[in-house]
Amino acid sequence: MHPQLSDKRDACREFIEALDLCHSSSWKRLTGGCNEQKSALIQCLRKESRERSSRNRNSAKERRLKTEQAWKELHADD
Repeated sequence: MHPQLSDKRDACREFIEALDLCHSSSWKRLTGGCNEQKSALIQCLRKESRERSSRNRNSAKERRLKTEQAWKELHADD
């Protein structure tokens, strides 16, 4: 398995396993027989990446609001 795929726990597991199974046949791998499995895996990884980015962006916004609120409270006495 590719090292960059090893940290994908359950999100795209079935696609990773399908591609690994296809790659076990050298002939299919060398002649493009695994392109469908690879495309499906890439789409799944992109979807997961977009979802992770969205969660991170929302988390960052929340942290920023908390920080701004803390600064307002700190400077309210000035």
